[in-house]
Amino acid sequence: MKIRYAGLIAGWVLAGLVQHGVADFGPLVTTEWVAERTDDPSVRLIEVSVEPGVYETGHIPGAVNVSWHTDLVDNPARDIVNRENFEALASRLGITPDTYVVLYGDPNNWFAAWGAWIFKLYGHERVALLDGGRKKWNAERRPLSTVPPTVRRTQYTVTTVNEDLRAFLPDVVKAAKGEANYGLLDIRSPDEFRGRIIAPPGVQELAVRAGHVPGAVNVPWVEAVNPDTGEFRSKEELQAIYAEQGVDGSKPVIVYCRIGERSAHTWYALTQILGYEAKQYDGSWTEYGNAVGVPIENPSQTIWTGQ
Repeated sequence: MKIRYAGLIAGWVLAGLVQHGVADFGPLVTTEWVAERTDDPSVRLIEVSVEPGVYETGHIPGAVNVSWHTDLVDNPARDIVNRENFEALASRLGITPDTYVVLYGDPNNWFAAWGAWIFKLYGHERVALLDGGRKKWNAERRPLSTVPPTVRRTQYTVTTVNEDLRAFLPDVVKAAKGEANYGLLDIRSPDEFRGRIIAPPGVQELAVRAGHVPGAVNVPWVEAVNPDTGEFRSKEELQAIYAEQGVDGSKPVIVYCRIGERSAHTWYALTQILGYEAKQYDGSWTEYGNAVGVPIENPSQTIWTGQ
């Protein structure tokens, strides 16, 4: 019954996209695909770049600007954007339930993937990433605009919240203790995973403990990307990369990084490209590494000294 229901939903989605001229949809779209649809009213291009001034300097024509720091998270609490504010954001961006949302940004679509996760969590299924993001668009010397588009405001209403796409600290602790049937995937660098460093150089968000969640395997996010183009590797390559560490879709996994942006990128690869079941732990290491009484593995035995 569940499979039949899923098939019906997929059919309805496809029918709607055919009606709006975007039948060739999928979790990833190419720069050519986007270039042909910058004026398509059924498609909303969204840039999520965190480097200040990038959007204003030049963005894909027709793309609207979304700030991760203010639009996609809650303030002042550390949380994702709440339902009410997400509805307000989608309404401001002129999005309807029929809109095909395509996100891109820098670096390597990390924060765009976070945006895609948020849209999926709040039940908007017509979501894709521009494969390669700004990096590929700029490398191909495609046109940029400095003029924000004018969009007609809508009244967006969330009807479904997919809470199963998100993991919380208690879920991760249970998995670490073997009390939940979830694998754990740490997508940070090997040095972060092994506890040699607490965070990449130059970042401000820190934990007072180094290491990783017990039982986690390490597949750095960058292994999923073609370094020359910023695009995801092929489905077959991704399957092989993750399977080498035991992540093959046979059981659900929880993915995490430091603050959740890199793991959103891997979450997208696992769930949207490979079709695996995965939860994004957006609290990630800055929460887990600061939590009291949780189990930690630290092969390097690094001790935080306050510096």
